[in-house]
Amino acid sequence: MKSFLLTTERLGLRAFLPEDLDAFAAMNADPRVMQHFPATLSREESKALMDRVNQRLTEFGFTFWAAEILETEALIGFIGIVRTSIDTYFTPCVEIGWRLAPQYWGKGYATEGAKESLRFAFEEQNIPEIYSFTPHTNQRSHKVMQRLGMKPQGTFNHPVVGDDHPLNPHLLYRISQDEWLEQQLDQRTSAPGL
Repeated sequence: MKSFLLTTERLGLRAFLPEDLDAFAAMNADPRVMQHFPATLSREESKALMDRVNQRLTEFGFTFWAAEILETEALIGFIGIVRTSIDTYFTPCVEIGWRLAPQYWGKGYATEGAKESLRFAFEEQNIPEIYSFTPHTNQRSHKVMQRLGMKPQGTFNHPVVGDDHPLNPHLLYRISQDEWLEQQLDQRTSAPGL
């Protein structure tokens, strides 16, 4: 029996399990998925990534959770929040992120899972602000960040990618707990029948 830490209408978010490795490694080896990253990942690198995100769950109580479609039990990738400490002016911070296999793009899964991750961050973890960042080329992720109500904070050069790399600069987005709570209030007051 799988134990979901968070659920949405269509998704369950949970720790990674050993049986996830085949699908996860295939996703991380897909050039379409890794287009906005410096390189694809080997099976061993995907296994190491699974181990790291599970360790973060144990250490902090949140992570990039394995995202599964409840109806089909298909692993679609990961969605969640992590503490990040890359060496730049806005870190350390809590980052929200997602990575999905291409067959699940364009169906609203990233936004759905990320909205629940924000709710968890702000309501259950009392985190004051959440950041997200991606290369300027990654229009799909920019749109998800905007749908989440995150606001652009400018650009920065990712220190791991390197200043001269074509994937730099990165765009930075942010949402505060207060901004998120205000959004929730606005959505409730504008709901039909209220």
